[in-house]
Amino acid sequence: MTISPSFHHTNGHPRPHTAPVGAAPAATSAPYGQAPPAGPGHTQQDVRALARQVSDEHAAWIRSFTEPPPPIERDEERYRLAELAVAQWRDSQQAQGRPVGPEATRALRQEVIANLAGLGRLEKLIADPTIEEVHIIGHDNVRITYTNGMLAAGDPVADSDEELEEMVQAVGRRLGGTERSFSDATPTLEMQLPDGSRLAAVRSVSHRPSVVIRRHNTMRVTLKQLAGGDPHEVPPEDGPSEMIDQVLRNFLTASLNAGLNIMIAGLAGAGKTTILRALGSQIPAHEPIAVLEESRELGFENDPAHPFVFSIEAREGHGELRHDGRPAGEITLADMVPRTLRWGVRRIIVGEVRSREIVPMLQAMAVSQGSLCTIHARSAEAVQDRIVELALSHGSAGMSPALARRMTGGALDLIVYVNVVPAYGTQPTERYVSHVYEVDRADDDRIHMTEVFGPDYTRRGDGRAVLKHFPQRNLEKLQRVGLSKQHFLVPYVTGPGTWRGGNPTPGQAA
Repeated sequence: MTISPSFHHTNGHPRPHTAPVGAAPAATSAPYGQAPPAGPGHTQQDVRALARQVSDEHAAWIRSFTEPPPPIERDEERYRLAELAVAQWRDSQQAQGRPVGPEATRALRQEVIANLAGLGRLEKLIADPTIEEVHIIGHDNVRITYTNGMLAAGDPVADSDEELEEMVQAVGRRLGGTERSFSDATPTLEMQLPDGSRLAAVRSVSHRPSVVIRRHNTMRVTLKQLAGGDPHEVPPEDGPSEMIDQVLRNFLTASLNAGLNIMIAGLAGAGKTTILRALGSQIPAHEPIAVLEESRELGFENDPAHPFVFSIEAREGHGELRHDGRPAGEITLADMVPRTLRWGVRRIIVGEVRSREIVPMLQAMAVSQGSLCTIHARSAEAVQDRIVELALSHGSAGMSPALARRMTGGALDLIVYVNVVPAYGTQPTERYVSHVYEVDRADDDRIHMTEVFGPDYTRRGDGRAVLKHFPQRNLEKLQRVGLSKQHFLVPYVTGPGTWRGGNPTPGQAA
């Protein structure tokens, strides 16, 4: 069977499949993700109708399997269905006295494939490096957030809401690391796009189909960059924002090296993933890492500095229900976390803990070192309750608030809270660490913690973290990797090793 040039993903990057020797030459097509103009004899309505037909038939074919077939087989079947659909359309046109030549047939086939595989008009938004976030509510209501914090209205991304839904449906089936459905039965979609951006979409349950695309402009980031670069140099105006100071940088580096388990908390868009990436950049290259995500966005598997990464992405189920009531083929993070303990990895990274995976995550952290995860919480004080809330949603027999607290005390060493101050007037959005708690122990009633770093309102008034107390439970581990009490205090006294806005008077640390 002749296979048309299409794309699959290798290490997160699209790579063309090579057509077999002797295959017919492909017609000239538009750039990847953009359908060319309609050829002679057919319209864009014909292209969309055929693409919808192929997409539905392809989805039905996938559902016929207990386990989803591999990507190369899905590509071959998609092209076979496209060839068949176009041939049927050509025959119907000829039966009506409108003959279609081979060149026009080949052009139509290429347009249908492009419509199935690409991002359509979303492509130009993804390709613009100055765009940070795109909110789409319906095909013609588009809001663009630029990296400098400016907002602007965007052009329509489709001709109708139905076309927008079809576009996202094709993206979910074609461009992700695993096949993802977007239909009335599965009205939400979350996935990583080939460039690393994250797409979230909803239909049916919303008044109009809606899409949010968030670009991660800091896929490669270090703690040094988040601390404003070299403390003895003036930071460049276009450099990364200062999310930590030099004291926090020293402390977090030592904590990572000492194998402390760290949870990063904050609101959506606060920069939790950025902090996690920066911490992960400190992991030695020779160490194997297990990275588990609902949809890939961290990018460790594509970082040449970390060649030994087990990257696992959750997978939706397809087909009939199993004996436990779950769809066949479904793989969740809760399924995978316990299995990582058999892989000989010291560190486990969970991109986001937001559901029942919290319990296996805490269990894995209790027997691992240097593991990382993120969690949503509206304040630093609310993190404890958020952990307990998610643990209770796990549904396991015997789970209680007291047990959840004791599990937390045995698994976590540090909780880092990232604050976000939204843009207002001419002031840009600010993101920075405001709290670092050391988890000391836990009993039935509460998790006992030491506020190692807490907000300072005397110098700038924005609550950036400064030293409050020396760590107690993990001080010996930190000293073993070279962090002494002097590392905490000297930057405050000698400057410029604190927040760039000036040097606060060191508080009473005990």
